This record gives sequence, C-alpha cells and structure tokens, in this order.
Amino acid sequence: MTETRHFTAGDGCRIAYQLTGGADRPVLVLSNSIATSLHMWDGQVQRLSEAYRVLRYDFRGHGKSDTPAGAYSVDRLGRDVIELLDSLEIKQAHFCGLSMGGWVGQWLAVHAPDRIGRLILSNTAAYLGPPSNFDAQIRAVLAVKDMADTADQFMRNWFPASMLAGPNEIVDTFRAMVLATPPRGLAGCFAALRDCDLRRTIALIKAPTLVIGGIDDKVTLASHSEEIAATIPGAKLVLLPGVHMLNVERPAEFLDAVTRFLTAA
Repeated sequence: MTETRHFTAGDGCRIAYQLTGGADRPVLVLSNSIATSLHMWDGQVQRLSEAYRVLRYDFRGHGKSDTPAGAYSVDRLGRDVIELLDSLEIKQAHFCGLSMGGWVGQWLAVHAPDRIGRLILSNTAAYLGPPSNFDAQIRAVLAVKDMADTADQFMRNWFPASMLAGPNEIVDTFRAMVLATPPRGLAGCFAALRDCDLRRTIALIKAPTLVIGGIDDKVTLASHSEEIAATIPGAKLVLLPGVHMLNVERPAEFLDAVTRFLTAA
C-alpha cells in the first residue's frame, strides 16, 4: 500500500499526499472534489501509475491534511500545490483536477504556467454563483451536528439515480469521505469557491487543455465545461453521459479520454 506522507505549507498547514509509480516517469497530479480525499482516485491509480508518477494530495481541511480555521482561497489552494511540488523537487507536472480540483488547475495554469505540462479539467467551472448560495451552505455546514444530511445531498448531486437506488460500494465509499470531512474544512473550501471567478483570466492559459464534462451534471453543468473549452485557446472538449464523478461513474471512458490526451502528439 502506498504510504501517506505530509509536507508543511508556507502558512504552517500540514498537507497529506501520496506518490505512486516510478521516479523516472513524468508526474501526473490528481486533484480532488470538495468533500473527498485523495482516495477518490483509488480506482484510477493503478493504470495511471503504469506510465506516470502519480501524485495525489488532500486539500487543506480534508482527508489527513490539517484543517486551519477561517475561509480558504483558491489562491492558497493553488499555492499548496506549488509548495508541494517544490518540496518534492518536481519542476513540472501534468495536472488533472475534478470539480474543486479543476478550479485549482485553472488557477495554476494561469499563475504558474511553467509548472503545468498538460491540463485536464473535469466537471468543473470557472465561476459558480451567486455567492449567497455558498454563504448559505457555509452557515448550514457549520451549524449541523450530524453530517448525514449533507452527505446525502452530495450523493444526489454526484451520482445518477441508478447508482443511488440500492446498495452501491462506490456511493458508500464517497459518502464515507463526506462524513469524514471536518465541517470547518468544508466551509473553508466553500468560501474559496464562492470568491473565485476565473471566467476572464483562463483565456491566458497556454497549456494544452482537455475539458471533460458530464452531460447530466447537476453541479458543474455541461454548459460550464463548454464555456471553459471555448475560452481556453485550443482546448479540447469531451462530454460524457454521466453526472459529476465521472472517474467512477464512467471509469473506462474517463481514463480513455485522459490517457489519449496525455499521450497525444
């Protein structure tokens, strides 16, 4: 089993990460959805690590990373990645981010373009408003004593009805990740998304970019993926029949799109 390690970011927050694959291979960073841990990629790591050195990490406030108080920012979440790469002496990496991970990927490709090789943005948006929606979610998550209802809402947003109709190991795994997320960490990342608007700046992205969207996504709509692909010069767009967690709902199609893009001339 791959060992979970920690590094300390510039503000003192300890960030958990895992490295899988040979040190001689190009690095591929996998970045998670909000309310999950690096284990959301467990089903993809074995195949991806055959060709890449796969770097996964837990957002601050998630998984085995520290949970600082207060609102977070996409700027800080992006700097966590840069500092993680620095600590591992990785000059450049490919980056695949799903949902909130996609926000971080966009920020990195704009603000640290020399650190990103190829960029994959899955089930994400450049802006998701209005801010009042996130304010309501922050108040709600900080007030609850039991995260069960919150977890159920995430499941309805992330998976199709067919996966929710009966016992499902994948849904159970993701629900457990939500339940394990500290409310303060979830609220901090809600604030980061609330305050982030990349709609204009992503036009500056130079990295070869693949945008993957779910046709039936209820959170980051297919139209959000289309808008990102239309704004980033030369970006490619793939829309898959699915909801939000396409890496586990449509694993074969998702991995095929990712690997084809990473190996394309």
